[in-house]
Amino acid sequence: MVLEAPSIKAKTTITWEPLPANFILPDDPVENIQQTALAAALTDALGASGYIQPEMLIGSNLGLVATVNKKIVVKAPDWFYVPQVHSVPEGVIRRSYTPNTDGAAVTIVMEFLSEAEGGELSIRSTPPYGKLHFYEQILQIPTYVTYDPYDSSLEVRYLQDGRYILHPVDNQGRLWIPQLELYLGIWSGERLGQTMNWLRWWDKSGNLLLWSSEQAEQERQRAEQERQRAEEERQRADREHQRAERLAAKLRELGIESEP
Repeated sequence: MVLEAPSIKAKTTITWEPLPANFILPDDPVENIQQTALAAALTDALGASGYIQPEMLIGSNLGLVATVNKKIVVKAPDWFYVPQVHSVPEGVIRRSYTPNTDGAAVTIVMEFLSEAEGGELSIRSTPPYGKLHFYEQILQIPTYVTYDPYDSSLEVRYLQDGRYILHPVDNQGRLWIPQLELYLGIWSGERLGQTMNWLRWWDKSGNLLLWSSEQAEQERQRAEQERQRAEEERQRADREHQRAERLAAKLRELGIESEP
């Protein structure tokens, strides 16, 4: 008889330690120009609409740090959100973020899928950890969003009972992001001279959160409308004045003096 030894899964120990000053962060290149533009547009709309507060942290390609079995692991998502962080001393630039040490846990993370396999949906549970495994099992981030700009596919996964559960979009093609109480969806159009399928925010009432450039254009149009109204009022007043002048002249011709 052959006895088989039971498989033994090593216990994973996770600690939250500040990143050593001499630690060399990965310097992976951005895989396509859309990634930077998508992240910037998401943050811009939140800021322009007053959703960003000083205690929050919204980052793009900033390393999220965890120490797993005494080894430092760093992943830099395309976009992430932390509701409250500790401030850094004046003049110090934040080069990474360690949850539960530098502030609260990360609550939203987004990855924009690349043409090549980038591990955004990888569940690899051994080093180098897949991103989905890292966000789900190590950082335990409540909301994980993935967007494929090549086929306009948007997915959101909520952490439930320790596992990510994929949730479908609503009948408008949008996804609810509970941590911000906003909807996220795809919008086709132009921003800063770049036309593509963007990720945009909508509030509970279905109102689109405008980018700062859109708000500026909206304000310009409002100012132009005010200028046009003022010009029309001036022209109306001029016409009234001219009519009164003509009437006074006619009365004088008839020998009638108009009352002042």
